[in-house]
Amino acid sequence: MPGMPPEHDDTLAKAGPAPSGLNLANHFLIAMPSIQDPIFGGTVVYVCEHNEKGVLGVVINKPTDMTMEVLFDRIDLKLAEGLRASVVDEPIMFGGPVQDDRGFVLHSPGGRFSSSLTVTDDVAFTTSIDVLEAVASGSGPARMLVSIGYAGWSPGQLEEEISRNGWLTVGADPRVLFDLPIEERYTAAIKLLGIDPLMLATEAGHA
Repeated sequence: MPGMPPEHDDTLAKAGPAPSGLNLANHFLIAMPSIQDPIFGGTVVYVCEHNEKGVLGVVINKPTDMTMEVLFDRIDLKLAEGLRASVVDEPIMFGGPVQDDRGFVLHSPGGRFSSSLTVTDDVAFTTSIDVLEAVASGSGPARMLVSIGYAGWSPGQLEEEISRNGWLTVGADPRVLFDLPIEERYTAAIKLLGIDPLMLATEAGHA
């Protein structure tokens, strides 16, 4: 079925801790202004998993031109009456370049989905279509972000990029993830560090 992965997915395979001992799950990765990469420049990534197999995250501030209405049409799901007005115009995020023909959902925990990872008490990550079926029926999560694709790093790769000052890291705030307008998320994530975003841009310009 286009748009979502199969019911059983090894994306959420269990693994031991990362060799570095670092665990950035439930953190934001904030792209430094020096990153001119067309994929990750100006992005905030929510990290879902960080273990010996690497890092899995979702870009939370890069909307595609696809809406929930288009996605639901593609996967042949019909929204229950009364839901269309609140759901149809929600944009789908570009979650990252990995499996960018498949859908992934960050959401508030609750419900039993066949391929799902509870990251914290506030955030779960589901790769199976049953979460969208729940949305269509009116019993879906209270808060959610739907992406096409995700961001992945092989073991040690993200740690190296951080050491080269490619990313800032900060503990995630679910309010930034779910509640803020998309265009405010980058600045809000930087402010979690106690940094003025304008200062960061100025320092990068003089580097």
